[in-house]
Amino acid sequence: MTLPADQPRAAADTLRGGPRRRSARTGVPLPLLIPALTGLAFLIVPLIALLVRTPWHSLPEQLTSADVWEALRLSLVSATAATAVCLVFGVPLAWLLARVDFPGRGLVRALVTLPLVLPPVVGGVALLMALGRNGIVGQWLDAWFGITLPFTTAGVVIAEAFVAMPFLVISVEGTLRAADPRYEEAAATLGASRFTAFRRVTLPLIAPGIAAGAVLAWARALGEFGATITFAGNFPGRTQTMPLAVYLALQSDPEAAIALSLVLLAVSIAVLAGLRDRWMRAG
Repeated sequence: MTLPADQPRAAADTLRGGPRRRSARTGVPLPLLIPALTGLAFLIVPLIALLVRTPWHSLPEQLTSADVWEALRLSLVSATAATAVCLVFGVPLAWLLARVDFPGRGLVRALVTLPLVLPPVVGGVALLMALGRNGIVGQWLDAWFGITLPFTTAGVVIAEAFVAMPFLVISVEGTLRAADPRYEEAAATLGASRFTAFRRVTLPLIAPGIAAGAVLAWARALGEFGATITFAGNFPGRTQTMPLAVYLALQSDPEAAIALSLVLLAVSIAVLAGLRDRWMRAG
C-alpha cells in the first residue's frame, strides 16, 4: 500500500511546524496599487520639493548665522531636558499602568495619551491655565516661591515634556507588558523589595523600550511648536526654538526657513535610522 504523493510533504510540513505559507506577492490588484502609490507620493513629494527648493549655494551662510545656532542650541538643550523630565516621571507612570491593577486604570491611560490627539495650541492654553501667573497652580508658585514659568526657557521644557511624555509612556508600557513578570516574582521570593526588583531586574529587561521611547520623546520635543509658542512665547535666545525660528523666517526670509527645515528633516531621518531595528525591520 502506497501513500498518496502529497502525504510525505504534509508530514514534513507538520514536523516543520505547519505548511509553508504561499507568498502574498503573487500580484497586486490595480484598485489597491493606484491609491497606494498615490499615498506614497503624497508623503514623499513634499519632502523632495523641500530638497529641490533648498538654496544649496547659500546654505552654509544660512546655517552658520548666530540666530540659527542660538535657536538650534536652545532646541537641543530644551528637548534633552524635556526628555529627562519624561524619563523621571514617565517610566514610573508606565510601570503603574502595566503592573498595577487599580480602579479607573483605563481612564488614566486615556488621559495620559490625550496629548497625542490634543491640538498642541490647546495644550499650551491648558498649561497657561494651570501654570500661568494666575493659573490654579502657577499663582501659588509665584506667591510662595516667586517662580514664573510662562515665557521662560523652563516654560519651553515644560511645554515640550507635556506633548512628548505620552510617546515614552506608551513605548515603555508596551515593553513592560511584553516582559515576563515571573522574573520580578522570582526576585521577590529571594527577598528583594518591589523597588529593588524593579531597579535590578525590570529596568535591564525593558531598557530597549525605554531607549526607543526616549528617542521618540526627544524627537517630538524637538519639533514641538503649538504648545511652546502659546505657553513660552517666541523670544530669541530665550524661548525661540528651531520650529519657531522656521515660522518666523518663513514670513521674511523663505530661504532661511527652508534651510532651518532641512536641519529638522535631517534630525528626523537620524531618529528613524536609530529606530530602524525596532520598527523598519519588524517581521
